[in-house]
Amino acid sequence: MPRMSPDLLAHFLQEPFVGVIATLRRDGRPYTVPVWWLWHEDGFWITGTSNRVWCKQLMHDPRASLCIEAGAPMPGHVGVDGTATPYELPGHDIWPVSRMLAEKYVGRGDPARAAAVEAFFANMQTEPRLLFRLEPEVWRAIDMSVYQGKRADREFQAGGDSEA
Repeated sequence: MPRMSPDLLAHFLQEPFVGVIATLRRDGRPYTVPVWWLWHEDGFWITGTSNRVWCKQLMHDPRASLCIEAGAPMPGHVGVDGTATPYELPGHDIWPVSRMLAEKYVGRGDPARAAAVEAFFANMQTEPRLLFRLEPEVWRAIDMSVYQGKRADREFQAGGDSEA
């Protein structure tokens, strides 16, 4: 598979693509949910509220995976496995990173959306918010703009009868 170049990866990680976090239930089965994420200070920051299932699961078992997929104009896949560390008030000021998340996903780099960012951020501050920093231990970063699939996949798609 074509790995994503460092420049493309850096650009990909700035985009407001929605990710899917996988946490573990107490019985070991995975649980997935879409999340907003921020690549900052060599970790993935994810915000949630203390009453969300996935947040409770991370508090019990910090192992997690994050999958970020994107199509055109920047087709790619980034997946990481790692350990999530919780950050909560009052011991940690969660608001600067939370604001960066709001600016990334609500503002999307458009100054005309400043009022929407302010309203969203104000609402965040009324909730029992916390942050998780997912420390990547394993990375998968694939440039899907040049990926053609495994030979067997290509043969199957072309009408061949190869087995995978």
